[in-house]
Amino acid sequence: MELNRRTVIAGAAAAGIAATTLGTGTAQAASGSRKPVREPFGKLADGTKVYRWSLENGGTRLKVLNWGGVVQGLEIPDRHGRYANVSLGFADIGDYVAKTPYFGALIGRYGNRIAQGRFTLDGRSYQLSVNDGVNSLHGGTQGFDKHIWDVEPFTRGSDVGLHLHYTSVDGEMGYPGALRATVTYTLTRHGDWRIDYEATTDRPTVVNLTNHTYWNLAGEGTGGIEGHELTIAASRYTPTDSGLIPTGELAPVAGTPFDFRHAKTIGRDIRAGHVQQVQAKGYDHNWVLDKGITARPEHIATLRDPRSGRTLKIATDQPGLQFYSGNFLDGTLVGTGGHTYRQGDALCLETQHFPDSPNHANFPSTVLRPGQTYRSTTIHTFGA
Repeated sequence: MELNRRTVIAGAAAAGIAATTLGTGTAQAASGSRKPVREPFGKLADGTKVYRWSLENGGTRLKVLNWGGVVQGLEIPDRHGRYANVSLGFADIGDYVAKTPYFGALIGRYGNRIAQGRFTLDGRSYQLSVNDGVNSLHGGTQGFDKHIWDVEPFTRGSDVGLHLHYTSVDGEMGYPGALRATVTYTLTRHGDWRIDYEATTDRPTVVNLTNHTYWNLAGEGTGGIEGHELTIAASRYTPTDSGLIPTGELAPVAGTPFDFRHAKTIGRDIRAGHVQQVQAKGYDHNWVLDKGITARPEHIATLRDPRSGRTLKIATDQPGLQFYSGNFLDGTLVGTGGHTYRQGDALCLETQHFPDSPNHANFPSTVLRPGQTYRSTTIHTFGA
């Protein structure tokens, strides 16, 4: 019989002992939370210090950098209580600065792509930083992932976490308005990882914040994710052109490799030869969630690794989910465990508004105006 991770931890805590099968540090996991701990993680070229914060609660261990709000590591146990880091990352800050394909990063001002880096708002045209061919990707050449964030640790009841703050000045990467962003990472007593996004502006602008963690539930560096099972509660997706910009169509997933309404392995259809997969080199698309925008997070996706038994359930209030199957990992990056990352060694599940929304009137709006507050929540629940 497979044991639920929470059952193991809760049972050990009730008995007044550590759950020794869960590996090192499990006495703290069994008894409750651990106050966030800060340690040096190197320096930038200009001498700016980079720090890593370590948090633990409910059996989940999280490591976060003040550089880009990067999740440098996230460890959870398998069905036998054995821990593994299930997120891709680097062991030193130099690689994050020079090489990273957004490993674990906070993404802004606009997650995903904007066609030709252009949009029009209130009759005025804006030209953004272009960094993906002719398009703007994840906020441009110096997006939110490439800045130092102010970090404020907290403990609140049985929760522990970090408040991360960054102010993007008016005109940064071409975006109008000074945007004040706060992102809160929380580990709950159950080991859930919750992300709360909040932002305000002094001029009309567009905002689409997300997190770009790469997942491999078998453990980073252990090989491909083709055997992972994925479910997405979406009947439609947004097809793209050759530059991975949405065409504007909301296409049905039925009868296509994009149908994940029922659990299937990622590898089952990834080489089906569909024109959308060929031009994206796999999956790199936005799914139109059936629930739409909701007042509170609702469950929209489940990822499971049959080998380890680890599961990830995602709940969000956002209308879209970008599923990226790690198509551009090319074996040139060496991760935290000393292994090279190759194509398909991890996947991303980015909760967000749709790509290129400012240029599609039929997509949910991403406009934020003075006096309004952008808010979004995504919750990651782990099990085994």
